[in-house]
Amino acid sequence: MSKELELIFKRRSIRKYTGEKVSAEMVENLLKAAMAAPSACAKDPFRFIVMDDPAVRATIAELLPNGPFLKDAPLGIMVLGDLDAAHMNNESYLLQDCSAAVENILLAAEAQGLGACLLGVHPRQERIVKIREYFKLPEHILPISIIAVGHPAEHKEPRSRFNPDYVKYNTWE
Repeated sequence: MSKELELIFKRRSIRKYTGEKVSAEMVENLLKAAMAAPSACAKDPFRFIVMDDPAVRATIAELLPNGPFLKDAPLGIMVLGDLDAAHMNNESYLLQDCSAAVENILLAAEAQGLGACLLGVHPRQERIVKIREYFKLPEHILPISIIAVGHPAEHKEPRSRFNPDYVKYNTWE
């Protein structure tokens, strides 16, 4: 593995945290990295809710079936998309743009020595509704995902799930 790609392979889903607070500088770096993501026609429809209040994270953790560890993370970042800002007001463009922002947050967390884990919200309608209600989101704001972030209390080995059977060159045949 090359040194340049090491960060990508080291990034793993971390669900156990030390409880140490994530500094304001680190949070800002995560958000700057997110907003450095590519976006269709540079529309930047991504929006964020930083959840540094333990009560908020605990409530959201209860709303997400796979997210109980969010309450133990010292930080949560929700990635949302603004349909009014998306290229052509199109949900598919919005999802691609927000996904790029999510990956940048995950990589920036790893680069700063933090652990992070992605929790899906979209396209699960029951999750979208609960998140919308809790945060009183307007209709044009679509919750995409939540990222639990903290100082890792577990270590996972770098890896890739590369499978050459998933790759075709120049044609499907």
